[in-house]
Amino acid sequence: MPLVDPLVRDVVVYSSILVMLSTGLTLTYMTTKVPNFSHGGFATIGIYVTLTIGMLFRLNPYLSAPLSFLISGLVALSMYLGILHPLSRRGASYLQLMIATIAFEFLIFSIINIYADYLTENFGRLVEQARAVFLRKIDYRIDFSPLASALGLGEVRGLDEPAMFFIAPITMISSIVALHTLLTRTKFGTGMRAAIENPPLAEVVGINVRLAYAISWFISGGLAGVAGSYMPLWFLTGPETGSQILVSIFAASIVGGFQNLYGALLGGLVIGAAEILGTAELATALGPWIIPYRPVIPLVAMSITLLFAPQGITGISWPSLSRVKTSGATD
Repeated sequence: MPLVDPLVRDVVVYSSILVMLSTGLTLTYMTTKVPNFSHGGFATIGIYVTLTIGMLFRLNPYLSAPLSFLISGLVALSMYLGILHPLSRRGASYLQLMIATIAFEFLIFSIINIYADYLTENFGRLVEQARAVFLRKIDYRIDFSPLASALGLGEVRGLDEPAMFFIAPITMISSIVALHTLLTRTKFGTGMRAAIENPPLAEVVGINVRLAYAISWFISGGLAGVAGSYMPLWFLTGPETGSQILVSIFAASIVGGFQNLYGALLGGLVIGAAEILGTAELATALGPWIIPYRPVIPLVAMSITLLFAPQGITGISWPSLSRVKTSGATD
């Protein structure tokens, strides 16, 4: 018997994953001012690290999180140092850099497909379907029956929750706190913020802008890898999952504010809840046929934001709005 409504669990887990993804995307945009269309590919890497750790090696699936952070972080770093930075030095436009990220996404997608076929052909019995990865059955469950007995609620069996329901939000909150601490409480973080806000001035005062950007991309890719490593423990994934969820990632970053890391937190929570709850309400009202059209929700949210608040929620001047409403009421 679950303690929490399944819909609430879905909102908590999915929103936590989306926050980590949108935070990474926003961080890379703040450094290079280029939308990174390969960000979903970094998450896909995490999916297959979990598949390898959990099914091939039969280890605790949560051990894949730090490994995913390292691998996806290094892939993101290699893209920045090997592609984006050299192109920028040669005077490439933002459009050309954006196209380069799309090309890199295709490269990741191709490699993941090759790896999925390799797993299927050589370890079919161990990894089952490498193109339809759903590993919720290997997730751990936390039993609350002893707690219920201690509180005098009697003997209740099956009173448990999946570990992911706790691990995902804890990881999300920890990553936000760690980033906040890095950016505001350390000398390196101060230099990184300066490099992001005004690169020429930062170089004049002796800040290594290239190093700051490189570490930003590593952190961004790492966060995406961790988020991806959690995905197959909650919903069906595959080589195309990173591309499919990219719309939601961009929507979360844009709704929150593409120039604000804290906006990515807010946007991820808003879009995550809107997708899960909105789809559930529409399916109840119109029927289950509406479920495959779930990506329309973040698309609509992104469109409305770009039309009426291009800077996102965190870019809105709420005091000004309040004064306008007050003056309108007075008139």
